[in-house]
Amino acid sequence: IQKESTLHLVLRLRGGGKVHGSLARAGKVRNQTPKVEKQEREKKQIVGRAHKREQYNRRFVNVVTTPGGKRLGPNSNQART
Repeated sequence: IQKESTLHLVLRLRGGGKVHGSLARAGKVRNQTPKVEKQEREKKQIVGRAHKREQYNRRFVNVVTTPGGKRLGPNSNQART
């Protein structure tokens, strides 16, 4: 090496960018927690566009009529005969 030349050293830090631990410990916490059965939940109220669509279908698409041509209300049990 000549006297006036500069020496460039490049050091790689942290062994190639390894961030977290080894894959041997993957899923450790999940496997330790006890299994709990899922709870049954009530059906959520539909809101927004989907609610309006459901209303439209209920009122105008699936219309039930009596033999006289009159529409039945939503609480009518006459359609189930």
